[in-house]
Amino acid sequence: MTEHDGWFAGLDPGDAEAAVERIRTGSAAAPAEWSALAVDEGFADDADDYYRRLHDATLAAARAGVHERERADDKQLIHAVRAMDDCERTANELAERVAEWAGTRFDDAETGVEYARELAAGTEGREPADPGEERLLALAERTAALADEADELRTYVEETTPTVAPNLAAMAGPVLAARLISLAGGLDSLAKKPSSTVQVLGAEDALFAHLRGSASSPKHGVIFTHEYVRGTHPDERGSAARALAGKLTLAARVDHYSGDRKPELDAELDERIATIRARTASGGNDDGAGGDDS
Repeated sequence: MTEHDGWFAGLDPGDAEAAVERIRTGSAAAPAEWSALAVDEGFADDADDYYRRLHDATLAAARAGVHERERADDKQLIHAVRAMDDCERTANELAERVAEWAGTRFDDAETGVEYARELAAGTEGREPADPGEERLLALAERTAALADEADELRTYVEETTPTVAPNLAAMAGPVLAARLISLAGGLDSLAKKPSSTVQVLGAEDALFAHLRGSASSPKHGVIFTHEYVRGTHPDERGSAARALAGKLTLAARVDHYSGDRKPELDAELDERIATIRARTASGGNDDGAGGDDS
C-alpha cells in the first residue's frame, strides 16, 4: 500500500475476507484521507459506507486474531494445566465426601482418592444394598474418573510443555513451567516479566497483603515447589528463589524469542544454587541484595 492508495485499494467491495486480510497485514506510514480514497477507488459509495465497511473489517480482523492466538500452543497448555488442577482439586474434595459417607456404611472405610477407586472397583457386579449405597458408589466412580482425567491431563502437560518451552520445561520441570506460563497469561507475557515478578507468581495474595502493610514481602510464589527452593535451607531460600527466578526468566525469553535449547542455562543455575547452599554449610549468610541472581 502506497501513500496514494487506500486501505482497500484494488479490492472488490463484496470481498469481505480480502478486506479483513488487508486490515491484518497492511500498514501505513502516515495518516491520509482514507474515506475519500476509498470512494475514489470505488470501494465505498461515500464516507459513511466506508466507515461501516471499515468497522466490519476491523471487527472481523480482531475476532480472527483472538481466535488464532487462543489456539496457540501455549494457550492450549494453559487450559490443560488449569483443567488438571481443577480436576485434582475437585477429585480430592469429592474423595473426602466419599470417605465421610462411606464411614457411615462400611466399617473398613478409608480416605483419599485411592479409597474411592477401591470402593468403586470393589463393588463392580454387586447390587447395592439400597438407593443410598447406590448413590455413594456412583459418587466414588465419578471421583475416580475425575482423578483419572487429572492424570491424563498431567501426562498431556508433561508431553506438551517441552515442545512449547524447551528451556523452561528442562529447568523448572514440565508442570511447574506450565503453571508459570498459565499464571503469566502466556509464554510471551512470561518472557516480558522481570525476574522479581516471576519469583512471586502465584503469591499474589501475600504480595497484596504486603503492599497493604499487613504482611512481610513474600520470598517466592509457585516456584517454591522446585527442589532448588524447597530443598534449600530456610535462611537461604530467598537467595535460591532469586537465582531460580532469574534463570527461569532467561529461559522463558529464549523459548519465546528463539526457541533454541540452551543447556548452559541449566549448568549456570546448578552452579549458582551449589554456591548458595554451600554458604549454609560454611555458616555464611549472604542475602543476595543488589541483584536478582540471574
